[in-house]
Amino acid sequence: MTISGVVFGGASNYWVLLGAAVFGVISPSGNEIGPFRAIEESILAQLAPFATRGDVYAWYNLIGTLGQALGNICCGWFLQILQNRADGDIVQSYRTVFFAYAGLGLLKLLLTLALSGDCELEKAKSPVDCLEQPTETSRLLPGDRDGEAAKPTHWAIPTMSKRSIVVLLKLCFLFSIDSFASGLVPQSWISYFFTSKFDLTPGVLGSLFFVTSVISAFSNLAASALSKRIGLVKAMVFTNLPAAIMLGLIPVPDSLILAMAFLILRSCTNSMDNAPRSAFLAAAVLPSERTLTMGIVNIVKTSSQSVGPVVTGFLAEAHSFWIAFLVAGGLKVLYDLGILVAFADHKTREEEMEQSDETERENPQEEEVAYTD
Repeated sequence: MTISGVVFGGASNYWVLLGAAVFGVISPSGNEIGPFRAIEESILAQLAPFATRGDVYAWYNLIGTLGQALGNICCGWFLQILQNRADGDIVQSYRTVFFAYAGLGLLKLLLTLALSGDCELEKAKSPVDCLEQPTETSRLLPGDRDGEAAKPTHWAIPTMSKRSIVVLLKLCFLFSIDSFASGLVPQSWISYFFTSKFDLTPGVLGSLFFVTSVISAFSNLAASALSKRIGLVKAMVFTNLPAAIMLGLIPVPDSLILAMAFLILRSCTNSMDNAPRSAFLAAAVLPSERTLTMGIVNIVKTSSQSVGPVVTGFLAEAHSFWIAFLVAGGLKVLYDLGILVAFADHKTREEEMEQSDETERENPQEEEVAYTD
């Protein structure tokens, strides 16, 4: 992040800038698209219990989105102030912003180094360690509750249980559809749309995205409460579906007010599925598989999303920019319906583990008889 910011602040060669954007993981949408989000969400899943994990992810998304909102409004008005100067140079004003971006990357590095060792993944105990201190309720054979624990390996390559692989493949397919749709209309292309069609200034654009980001941030808290009432999967679907419809309607009106209204209405529920989705993904696999699962999902989402701007570029060149919004909205509706069909009745690993614990507490005599026999 720091190095890519410095390169964008000082270089002018297209290929150098492209390399910095790719290897520095500069996001065209303003959201995290690199490997860091998968690690952060895996850490949060390890530190937070299942019952409160949705709340933790909601606050995680809220704080991140508020930071994005602050960046939007500061960047927009800062650029406009620099460009309104008599000798203001547009390119130089953007270079200044990238140097500030590099400084924030350095601050992020220092904060990351200050994290405690509790963030590291706990090493799974070997069978010998598990049998060192047996108790009356200890299981005869160590391992996962459903007998599907990932097989040990002598290599450093992590493995996954068959059941988790099936879940992961379904999620990757559905997430790829959603991410491709998001890539068709990232924030950078939406900015271009409003600038080209309505001739908005950077300051007004920054203020517009500040409002949408603030609304999106606080909607995460409502998502946490909603997921507790109707479940993680239904919360994901019923919050993302209205946002998908609003996305498809943005290019329809010729009125700036109506187009902005659709964008703001979309922001009301657009990010409400983030916290339930992260909580569901963390609970759907074994704890030892979370980082690998989230990493694979992140790769699939980023790869799918990277194709979208290319398609939108061709559409914009052909003066058919509006098609990108309609296709993106339609694909997101398809994704929502697919998630509902595939996982509406799905029980996560941790839900089954909690039910198993409750059964053991309610029927302690049955387990005692099993050991006696």
